[in-house]
Amino acid sequence: MASEGDVDDNGGVDQLVTPWNMSISSGYILLRDPHQNKGLAFTERERDAHYLHGLLPPTISTQEQQVKKILHNLRQYQIPLQRYIAMIDLQERNEMLFYKLLIDHVEEFLPVVYTPTVGEACQKFGSIFRRPQGLYISLKDKGHVRELLNNWPERNIQVIVVTDGERILGLGDLGCQGMGIPVGKLSLYTALGGVRPSACLPITIDVGTNNQKLLDDEFYIGLKQNRARGEEYTELLEEFMCAVKRNYGEKILVQFEDFANHNAFDLLKKYRTTHLVFNDDIQGTASVVLGGLLSAIKVLGGTLSDHTFLFLGAGEAGTGIAELIALEISKKTDSSIEDARQKIWLVDSKGLVVSSRKESLQHFKLPWAHEHEPVTTLLDAVKDIKPTVLIGTSGVGRQFTQEVVEAMSSNNEKPLIMALSNPTSQSECTAEEAYTWSQGRAIFASGSPFDPVTYEDKIFVPGQANNAYIFPGFGLGLIMCGVVSVHDDLLLAASQGLASQVTDEDLAKGIIYPSFSCIRKISANIAAYVAAKAYDLGLASYNPRPEDLVKFAERCMYSPTYPNYR
Repeated sequence: MASEGDVDDNGGVDQLVTPWNMSISSGYILLRDPHQNKGLAFTERERDAHYLHGLLPPTISTQEQQVKKILHNLRQYQIPLQRYIAMIDLQERNEMLFYKLLIDHVEEFLPVVYTPTVGEACQKFGSIFRRPQGLYISLKDKGHVRELLNNWPERNIQVIVVTDGERILGLGDLGCQGMGIPVGKLSLYTALGGVRPSACLPITIDVGTNNQKLLDDEFYIGLKQNRARGEEYTELLEEFMCAVKRNYGEKILVQFEDFANHNAFDLLKKYRTTHLVFNDDIQGTASVVLGGLLSAIKVLGGTLSDHTFLFLGAGEAGTGIAELIALEISKKTDSSIEDARQKIWLVDSKGLVVSSRKESLQHFKLPWAHEHEPVTTLLDAVKDIKPTVLIGTSGVGRQFTQEVVEAMSSNNEKPLIMALSNPTSQSECTAEEAYTWSQGRAIFASGSPFDPVTYEDKIFVPGQANNAYIFPGFGLGLIMCGVVSVHDDLLLAASQGLASQVTDEDLAKGIIYPSFSCIRKISANIAAYVAAKAYDLGLASYNPRPEDLVKFAERCMYSPTYPNYR
């Protein structure tokens, strides 16, 4: 590992090769290389040195002028998907300008490159597909996965985001077209967490799809067959994980994204002790929600263990959040994890998860099957359990009805309502509904963004429990201290790091998440919390420990400012 001072000019520790250490292309090839292209920002000296005269108009622009022009053009589009396509086009011709734009205007363009627009982009991925961004590994490649990894031009990969496309957001099985998710996530690793784009690799594992609409679509880009299951699937994933570790070493971070429940839990359990793996739907969602809860407690009063939590949704997100909350309660109260779980209740499609249902429950729901009479509806569960916190991870929209919100409000002076399902259309309730039905008393957060709401002449700003708060900074923290496995305490540290960035002014307004406008600062602090905990636990392999981890994280971050080519 580089020492604290060994950071290259463009961010990133100098053990990792950056484009500026390599020879620079010239002429037409340089202008067609998205990693090095600066467009009209090439200086006269650079145009002389790299044979660019005649290939560009004579005008020389600054990067700031280019951003201004792109902003003007993007804001002409009224349809979000058009903005998404234009952003991807920019990324494919001028990578540095793309990231400069995204970093400087993150609140405006995060919903474009990420949720909710990325969901529609995945649905229509076959129609808008242009230039490949990442690797596609299909069943046809079984036995040759390592050869495919070697086809990728970059060798110093630090982060892989991989999906099999079976459970894309709340949209279901989108097969090979789920590639939009790894591409979008890794854009945020760079823009929000400062991981160099050349160190990021998006991958889709194509094992078919059970989406008949896609199978019948002449423009579908994936394997036209039903999903592989069982041994065939397991063997391909095993080959992939082994090849990744052999190619990139034990410190390569593999982030599982949008796998269906039956695979997500199994893959995380299987590889968490042998690889550096992270499931954003299970662990990332849990960490960002816990971060919001740690902030909200300062408004609600008491400690985490004083509150009662009710979840609508008992899948990978719901149970992942519940387990991390229980772990935090357990550590803070010095009690067993089993005792901590008693404060947390789950409702699935059949009603409240209770002990009398144990024989029919999936294994990941069993820890939450508490002693209670059967309850079939969410409303009755709210009335019986009297939770102080209601969390939605169902993937089904409008489940937090007026009656449910009113019941929460009758039990609590300040009910905390978190409608986390994505995209916006699948949110359990809207911000306006939550504030109106609670008569302005609710503290509200959602998974996808909602605009501020005016209720009785008061403006309420909803929070967004967006995984983008956590995974970029979390990944950076793992990378910068050389961790080889993810310990649960590192997730707790990330949550604490996020909560530390919420100001007293935010809390006074009922805002439990910090503004995305300072997300790079937030990510640096989260990375520092994660790295500090890793060093404390003896999990870090890079020594010596930097004196100021926040400053070190900031210095490791990639900057998209144009370099000077000599």
